[in-house]
Amino acid sequence: MTSDSHYEAIERVERNDRNLITIERMNTLPGEAWPDKLGGGLIGKPRGVLALGDLIDDGDKNGQTDIEWKHFADHFGLDGTDGALKFPVFEGWGNHDGPPEKYIKQRVSVQTEIKRRNQLRLENKLISRVSPNGLHYSWDWNDVHFVQANLYPADKQNAKVRYSLPWHDPQDALTFVKEDLAATVGDSGRPVVIMAHCGFDTDWWVVEDWSEFYRAVKPYNVITYLHGHTGTGVRKWKSEGEEKFLDVVNTGQTEKGFFVVEVSADRLRLAYQVKRDPALLKDVQWEWRYQFEKRISRQAAE
Repeated sequence: MTSDSHYEAIERVERNDRNLITIERMNTLPGEAWPDKLGGGLIGKPRGVLALGDLIDDGDKNGQTDIEWKHFADHFGLDGTDGALKFPVFEGWGNHDGPPEKYIKQRVSVQTEIKRRNQLRLENKLISRVSPNGLHYSWDWNDVHFVQANLYPADKQNAKVRYSLPWHDPQDALTFVKEDLAATVGDSGRPVVIMAHCGFDTDWWVVEDWSEFYRAVKPYNVITYLHGHTGTGVRKWKSEGEEKFLDVVNTGQTEKGFFVVEVSADRLRLAYQVKRDPALLKDVQWEWRYQFEKRISRQAAE
């Protein structure tokens, strides 16, 4: 998983080259060893790569958005056969990626592209469900259920915020999360992974809305919440007054690195593969940070 690739068209275009170096590392990492702290063993071939928003830097700017989107599509592709990345990608949009398509002032809409790509994913059986608006989606890998909530899991921006609408409209993401989990997971106790661009440290996705999301997912066995947008790391979070924590993983900018995540029948383990010097364009050295593991089981959350 990675986030905040922020592809550029005119300024800071070296970021695109650094992103490509990261993608090439993703391609070659399978077969190398997990850190000893996490039990060692070989890293398997990934089922896919999660790209958690801010795919491009300028979501609605003439002469830039179309170029930046092409960079993203060329590098990440869609299904592992049509880009530099050799695995399927499952992207969501972030606050840099532009407003809903009806507000776009130039010719390329990232959200329109995500809708189009979601239909292709459905046709290719990479995902199983898509929201009525075509944006949010979910799928299963073995027994684990994954939900892509895009910007953040709320239905609309909190009335107290009024920040940069319509760019920051989550467009019924929470309703999709609720309906999807009820329909596909129910009381099975299956492990669930939920992802979005923003985490519980974003001031325009506010505390009371965090709590609404927590209440919505509390009945389910959510083994981790994945996001980008802010500083990289692994932390625990729960709504005030609750007992059970969510394990939250914040992945950093693509040009710096990516998380490797493995879910087995009884364990979740992950670690951040990061460049020692992200500015380098050759002779890049990599190391592990933020190593984390926990036991999991098929049981409903309490």
